[in-house]
Amino acid sequence: MNNNYLVPANSKKSRLILGFFTVPDLIVCGIGGGLTILLLVIVRDPATWQLVLISLPLLTAATLVFPIANYHNVRQLLTNIFNFAFGRRKYYWRGWCVKEYYGSNDKQ
Repeated sequence: MNNNYLVPANSKKSRLILGFFTVPDLIVCGIGGGLTILLLVIVRDPATWQLVLISLPLLTAATLVFPIANYHNVRQLLTNIFNFAFGRRKYYWRGWCVKEYYGSNDKQ
């Protein structure tokens, strides 16, 4: 094919577990689910409001790993927002179209 190739749009999905989750995603869901199950075992005969409070760890974990458009999931979106808000503000261009003259007297 004259050294032309096409990368499929879903090529990164093959790296994900079940096509959606990474290992940290499963850890977050496992901790939330485990904590919810532990609380359900500890609290006997919960009222409705207690049941909602008990299920909050699982609901929070599931919300964090829920897939959304243009990002892997909500956890990745929050990570990107945090990195943008508290990360480096000065960006240096290192692209293929920039001519770098280190130690040269030539000015453009």
